[in-house]
Amino acid sequence: MTTLDITHRNDGPDTDLDALVRRVDPDRWLASRFIADPKARADVIALYAFNYELARVAGGVSNALMGEIRLTWWREAMDEIAAGQPARKHPTVEAVAAAGYPLSALAEMAEARMADLEAAPFDTEGEVLAYVDATAGAVMMLAAWRLDPKADLHAVQDAARAYGLAGLWRLKRAGVQRLPADWTGADVRRRVDAARAKANAALKTLPVAAFPAAAPAALARAQTRGRELGELETRARLTWAVATGRV
Repeated sequence: MTTLDITHRNDGPDTDLDALVRRVDPDRWLASRFIADPKARADVIALYAFNYELARVAGGVSNALMGEIRLTWWREAMDEIAAGQPARKHPTVEAVAAAGYPLSALAEMAEARMADLEAAPFDTEGEVLAYVDATAGAVMMLAAWRLDPKADLHAVQDAARAYGLAGLWRLKRAGVQRLPADWTGADVRRRVDAARAKANAALKTLPVAAFPAAAPAALARAQTRGRELGELETRARLTWAVATGRV
């Protein structure tokens, strides 16, 4: 296992994306410090920056049509690269293109975010899980793939569900209701705990090199208990997760 690297140096073209992810997605950024290879870490950071660009669309537009236009821009940017065209001049587009991620998967991530433009919450657990799988799940699977292309990506599905459900609960606490209206905090905690139990069984097969992709799930249980974690506690929980291979 690698030790937690919390240094931040101005040493290359990836630095701006690294600083962005550190600011907007600190859970995943801290987990990425356990990635020993600098190139792999930069490629995972590019993926997290791409996810952020998609996730922030809904909150940055005044109507759904504008959101659709912006998400279509990202989807088409991936489609163009897949068709052999040069990457659009955007640091995140260029970074994910250079990282070699499956472009169809990135385009699907953009399409999945169209659901964010709907004001109504999901009606069923199936809808919630489908959304989580297409968003947080896609991010975790692609990160695991980049860290070890031979990894069984299904091994991280339940870890992603735990983290994604916790994220939706945090959104609800911030005033954005996407979970079914009748779900209580206890309902979410029960589902997160069940997903973590399945995850810890599945993660036994995940290569060590790929585990930092799944590590944020170690924060899910605490994040559904009504408080935000500080950086020191987040680091400690991630360190424990990487050391034990459990979330």
